[in-house]
Amino acid sequence: MGDYRAGKAGINAEAQARIHSKYNNDIAHETLEWIKVITGEPANTAGDADNLYEVLKDGTLLCKLVNALQEGSVKKVNQSTMAFKCMENINAFLEAVKKLGVPAQETFQTIDLWEKQNLYSVVVCLQSLGRKAGNFGKPSIGPKEADKNVREFTEEQLKAGQNVISLQYGTNKGQQSGISFGNKRQM
Repeated sequence: MGDYRAGKAGINAEAQARIHSKYNNDIAHETLEWIKVITGEPANTAGDADNLYEVLKDGTLLCKLVNALQEGSVKKVNQSTMAFKCMENINAFLEAVKKLGVPAQETFQTIDLWEKQNLYSVVVCLQSLGRKAGNFGKPSIGPKEADKNVREFTEEQLKAGQNVISLQYGTNKGQQSGISFGNKRQM
């Protein structure tokens, strides 16, 4: 879909080049392999940006993925290849992954995938979803998420902590006279 637009120039081209430089073929390949384990698709799991775009651009595989993790996450998957129907699929996927626990900062915007603007953020979102897959009894990818480490303190422990002066507040020991900031006033 990005074929109809003029190329970016100047600072925008530099920014786009920086975004594209973050994309990693190996991580994209690992992500597509994981999707294939969960859904049985796609046949081609090459990690290059063009293949990732072709596999995911209509959003049907993304919807199939979240429905495989949790049945009924996306109620209606559009099979049409019309632009707005495909973008609806991508948006439905994004809403579903937020409900499955993917943080909002690790998702992407529909346009990032549809117009191939930021495939790196698409892979980040899928990797984050892959970490959550273990919660649904499916194989997961990437590093294991940390578990909560909730600590309970007694009232006595909390009161004892109030008497400690942190070193961030400085110290009142030593000579403080003669300390001045900046230049001295010239007369």
